[in-house]
Amino acid sequence: MQAAVADVPVMDASQLPSDERMGSKSSALPTQVISFAIGDDQYGVDIMAVREIKGWSEITHLPKQPEYVRGVLNLRGVIVPIIDLRCRFGQGLTEASALHIVIIVQIASRQVGLLADRVLDIVSFETNQIQPVPRIANGSRVGFLSGLVTTDSGMIAVIDLANLLSIQIDDEAAMRPAMSA
Repeated sequence: MQAAVADVPVMDASQLPSDERMGSKSSALPTQVISFAIGDDQYGVDIMAVREIKGWSEITHLPKQPEYVRGVLNLRGVIVPIIDLRCRFGQGLTEASALHIVIIVQIASRQVGLLADRVLDIVSFETNQIQPVPRIANGSRVGFLSGLVTTDSGMIAVIDLANLLSIQIDDEAAMRPAMSA
């Protein structure tokens, strides 16, 4: 039995832009994100960081955690903390149901679950399309966003996964009383 092969246009090197033919990287490198919704807002995470997407299931709550850390999940022997993105973004706790999803992402050497309402799409764009997040106020907590991308379906706020957790340290330090000498 023979497998069907899709008709894929073949390009030779002369059809590529000159900077790609020379082996140099273009300033407009393609990027893909998994876009998802929290309420009416669209967010995205780099597709290369996503390990899996699963439906909501019961988790184990841990004491003395920030409110946005909903608990942990045992995922095939790996304990994965679950971050409620709605809460992390200052919009209150998610009333998690079977319709919600958890996006398991890799941040450095650890896996983290991101609780969101629903997955929307895989979106491709060039890195030069990412616009900076406007800083409206000094205390604005937008450090966990790496930028904004405008698409046909609206605007996607791209999450900077490394900063999503590191800001927790800053939040805790700001809440600690100053030590007097």
